Amino acid sequence: MLKLIIGNKAYSSWSMRGWLAVKQSGLPFEEIVVPLYDADWDKRREGDEFAPSSGKVPILWDGDTVVWDSLAIVEWLADRVGRETFWPADDAARAMARSMAAEMHSGFAALRRECSMNIRQRFPDYQPSDAVEADLARLYALWAQARARFGTGGEFLFGGFGAVDIMFAPVCTRIVSYGLPLPRFAVPYLQAVFAHPFVQDWIANAQAEDWVIEKFETLPAQG
Repeated sequence: MLKLIIGNKAYSSWSMRGWLAVKQSGLPFEEIVVPLYDADWDKRREGDEFAPSSGKVPILWDGDTVVWDSLAIVEWLADRVGRETFWPADDAARAMARSMAAEMHSGFAALRRECSMNIRQRFPDYQPSDAVEADLARLYALWAQARARFGTGGEFLFGGFGAVDIMFAPVCTRIVSYGLPLPRFAVPYLQAVFAHPFVQDWIANAQAEDWVIEKFETLPAQG
């Protein structure tokens, strides 16, 4: 059986991506949640199970095979169960979806830095910086292109739920938590992501967690 090690569901956006990917695969798995930054964190991440990733989560063990990094986990699982579970069948759509997933993986630094994921919290006083506004403009341009070109077959960016939606799901939670501006065309997509049963399960479990990381509970200084 697969074993997936993840961090706090309220805060860990990369863990959310890895977990959604394993759920999407349909394969049975053991889930191990380790609280980030608690008193035992430094010692725990030195253990053998974390060694390949240098203590980072998510990390997936498939027997003796280890995969870390959420996008690598997506691709490993696609190899296991068939890429159609994660990626569009059409070549042009699949190329765009992979490019978007990779850009989310490596880009949008201002959005990630200034709007740390906290599913349980709302920050109505947050004012996006120019850098975050630029990230949002790029984000919504990508969403609009995907929906216009390839999204007619369903509610998600490329019709059905897949890897690219998994990569953007934590961004959707940030949009809600920080009250970020959302163009009208993107509202149904955001609602579809939140209504997906896997996302609903993740949010419910995040709400039920006892752990609190204080540095993620308040807005950073702005200005």
